[in-house]
Amino acid sequence: MVKVSEDHPHTRGVAAFVAELEFDAIPAEVRHRVKLLMLDAFGCGLYGAGLEWSRILQRSLSQLDTTRACAVWGTAQKLSAPHAALVNGSQVQGFELDDVHKVGVLHTGCLVLPPLVSIAETRPGMSGREFLTAAVAGYEIGPRVGICMGPEHIAQGWHSGATVGVYASGAAAARGLQLDTGKTVHALGIAGTQSSGLMAAQFGSMVKRLHAGRAAQSGLYGAQLADAGFTGILNVFESEYGGFCTTFSRSSDRFRLAELTAGFGSVWQTMNVALKFYSCVGSNHSTLDAIQELQLANSFVANDVDKIVVHCSQVTLDHVGWKYVPQGFTAAQLNLSYCVATLLLDGEVFVDQFTEARLTDAARMALAAKVSVLHDPAITAKGPKFRQMVRVAIVLKDGRRLERTREVSRAKESFAVESAVINKFETLAAQVLPAARVRELRDTVLELDKLGDASHLARLLAA
Repeated sequence: MVKVSEDHPHTRGVAAFVAELEFDAIPAEVRHRVKLLMLDAFGCGLYGAGLEWSRILQRSLSQLDTTRACAVWGTAQKLSAPHAALVNGSQVQGFELDDVHKVGVLHTGCLVLPPLVSIAETRPGMSGREFLTAAVAGYEIGPRVGICMGPEHIAQGWHSGATVGVYASGAAAARGLQLDTGKTVHALGIAGTQSSGLMAAQFGSMVKRLHAGRAAQSGLYGAQLADAGFTGILNVFESEYGGFCTTFSRSSDRFRLAELTAGFGSVWQTMNVALKFYSCVGSNHSTLDAIQELQLANSFVANDVDKIVVHCSQVTLDHVGWKYVPQGFTAAQLNLSYCVATLLLDGEVFVDQFTEARLTDAARMALAAKVSVLHDPAITAKGPKFRQMVRVAIVLKDGRRLERTREVSRAKESFAVESAVINKFETLAAQVLPAARVRELRDTVLELDKLGDASHLARLLAA
């Protein structure tokens, strides 16, 4: 049992869980699941190394930072630990391919792994078991903060990956540095005050890619500074004035502090992290699945469609339901109409579907214009667990009307089979690493608890 302080029980409770977590206390199924989640995140980060925005970050930071301590994944470049975490986190989240927690509305691997790998590089000797334990700490805490804040947090314009994300990275880094409970409280308090990120970044900018990297960096700073004796906000979650929850929520009835420590040791939020097999924001996936299922049952193609109406929650409407206008890859990947049109035209929505030519393709834009996204108050009323529920109605030119309701995407109904996770990793990692290295990295992650020195991961991630 985790003992908590009466003064700030939630912040202290989170810190105690992180500091006291041991490898043997983590169920075998959680340990196996986190290995698959790591593999997926590493694949996303390696693929992300070659993207335009990643290259800008790599070039710019190499000019500012002459420290050569930590690998930038998928490259031969090295930076200081905080800058490596910044770039690597941005790369993992760089093409909307990485994981997402079902209810916490949070990508996790992009936040947890970059600071941990940097710590392993700068402090050789961390075992694979210790690395895995620290990773689980991050995968557990980040989603709990997201659940505490609820969907209204993102609905009012905050990007949870950037705001909530600092706690996932801070928890992982604190456990990676083996901080005690008191210093972990300070690590969370330092990370929390750096929290920031605006959802307007989704409308045609590169800066959304930076959000996860900054959160990864902030969590690492929090742990490193706390380790050195620097102090942070002791009641970062509970403070009525200027605390995280009160500041990032419109009103006190929109967050639930009890969720921060709910089920420690019995409920493992790591098991509720889902993987993406569409290269777009998770809010689009239930609609894309519904359309694929309707196609399978009714055999229609893009030219058969007269119109499509997607009924959804207010959060989904605000997040992805805006009219598509070509403004770059970020806007396309976060726009529901573009992704629906792309699925119907190409049969899939993966990395090859996002090219400069496709963004302004006349046929794609015309089909996207046939997609209407409407708020359904009944779906919103169901609450946070049904945030991504959709009811999709398709009217075909021959007069048929097809309808399909999905509460969540297929990926969130059940975790992907291991072979699919490995195949995705290998496909992405092969873009920058030779086949032998890809296989070695795969096997090392899947046998992580047998690894003597986790710094070996960084060597495998470097090109």
